Amino acid sequence: MHQFFEENDSASAIEAQYDAQRIAFAPIIFQVARSMRDLGVLKALYEHKEGMSIEALAKETNLSEYGITTLIETSLSADIVKQKGELYFITKTGYFLLNDPMTIANMNYNHHVNYQGLFSLDEAIKSGKPTGLKVFGDWETIYPALSILPENAKQSWFTFDHFYSDSAFPEAVEKLLSLNPTKILDVGGNTGKFSMLMTKSDKALHVTIMDLPEQLALARENIEKEGLEEQISLLPANVLAPSHVFPKGFDIIWMSQFLDCFSEDEIVSILSKAKEAMNEKTLLCIMEPFWDRQRFETSAFCIINTSPYFTAMANGRSKMYHSKDFIKLIEMAGLKVDEIIDHLGVCQSIVKIKRA
Repeated sequence: MHQFFEENDSASAIEAQYDAQRIAFAPIIFQVARSMRDLGVLKALYEHKEGMSIEALAKETNLSEYGITTLIETSLSADIVKQKGELYFITKTGYFLLNDPMTIANMNYNHHVNYQGLFSLDEAIKSGKPTGLKVFGDWETIYPALSILPENAKQSWFTFDHFYSDSAFPEAVEKLLSLNPTKILDVGGNTGKFSMLMTKSDKALHVTIMDLPEQLALARENIEKEGLEEQISLLPANVLAPSHVFPKGFDIIWMSQFLDCFSEDEIVSILSKAKEAMNEKTLLCIMEPFWDRQRFETSAFCIINTSPYFTAMANGRSKMYHSKDFIKLIEMAGLKVDEIIDHLGVCQSIVKIKRA
């Protein structure tokens, strides 16, 4: 092979060709793995650690031997199951597909939200528009549509979103409360989960959630259920509207997994608006999962591969960011990083920012 590859790639030609085929057949392996989970085959294998035959699996799952054989043979190629004689056994990979919350959230999200829409990724890359979103309806972005997506897509989207943020919320609440705030502006507060956790932790604290009206409808329902209307206010707003300005008078402006929903130019614009609402004591605290600041390669892999969702489905122009690229945007908005706190929850970092 060409000398360039010999100097820059340690894989043999045979290994590289095999890896290329794994990518080429990845959609098939994905759907087989999901079917193995959703049709009860993995569950049956997990419960029968002594191994199961094709006939036994067909009887246990009420599927045909043909269907079981089709799923099992592809699963062998993907190391989801192992074979010993006539018996099949679940592997560690199969166990994670069946039981691991991260894997379940990722698989459901990619199947119900992304799978069909990513067929249009080429078009989205070229146009800068979320052309894959048309599988659900005619919207410019996914965000106003979240509350009315098909139920399985809606539940998968929120489960995925909450999985990567919720694990960090208790630590984030602790960090913010240590700053002794009395008023917090939660920008892009989504369903209100973080604001409710904050106000439950400090009865003297008042939080204002600023978000799109469609999102605030979901937040209002949750806030009323918890009886937190006195502590949490709702402010409908589109931060991209040219006339929009951030309200003043807050100790902390909080943005959690919010800015990755926007392009670089939009992020600079939003941060510039936030700066105008800040005084010398105001802190802007941003929580984001930066793929370069992860403890584990698995987290970095999941974060990086979320970016095509933003391209094809969400808005056509945002992504998950490398921290160095993100810090440049902060500085372009006339702000400066005061501190970065890493490793909150599964994958989050908090960037504490002041006026430059």
